[in-house]
Formats: sequence, C-alpha cells, structure tokens
Amino acid sequence: MLSSIPLLIVPFILYNMGLAGFFGDGPEGDPWATEIFSFTMMSGGVFSMTLGISLIVAALLLLFVEIVKSTRTSNASVVDHLLSTFVFVAFLVEFLLVKGAAHPVFFTLMVITLVDVLAGFSVSLRASGRDVHLG
Repeated sequence: MLSSIPLLIVPFILYNMGLAGFFGDGPEGDPWATEIFSFTMMSGGVFSMTLGISLIVAALLLLFVEIVKSTRTSNASVVDHLLSTFVFVAFLVEFLLVKGAAHPVFFTLMVITLVDVLAGFSVSLRASGRDVHLG
C-alpha cells in the first residue's frame, strides 16, 4: 500500500513548507530565488542553482519514478492513479486560491503533476491492452 503513495506529494509539501517560511525569506521575500551554489563555466557564463530550480529537478526525477511505477498492471495501480489525480487537483486548487502559489516554480510543479496523471493513465492503458488475450 505504501508504494501507491504518489511521490509528487513531496514537492507539494516542500513548496508549502517554503511558503510557511521553513527555508527563509530569500531575496525580496522569495525563498525559491535563494541561490544554493554557483560556478563559472568554461565559456565564462555563470551557472547558479536556486532552491526553486532544485525543487523542479527533484520533481522531474520523481516523475520518472512515477512513470516507471505506472507500468505495473495490478489493482494497486488504479489506486496510484487515483491518488496522483488527487495530488494534481490539490496543486490546481492551491494555484487558483493561494496567493503564494502564483509562482513560476509552483506552476511548473503543477504541470509536472499533470504530466504524471496523463502519462500514468496512458502507460497503464497501453500496458493493460497487451495483457488481454482473446481466444
């Protein structure tokens, strides 16, 4: 049952922890603009990693795991898809109703959860179609 918990709930929780001030205020009150590290590239350009970008990268890695999980064909996959849909709905409701969620990082996380829902259903339908044997 624990494997049915959608992993994209983690970025949702982390973002809300940031809204609550767990990660500090950041520049101009934006905790997601806080620079974690930066270094100069060989080209002379400067690469800087912010807290918001690192959260998006973590969510993309979790999306990969979720898509791999969606290839399972069992009753647990139905529960997993349903819970992933609930996570997307939570993102959408918060995006529409919470002022602090009107942020590009949150919007990107919400789109990642939408891709999770759509890819999960698509992959499951494709995989289950191969399990049907006629005759």
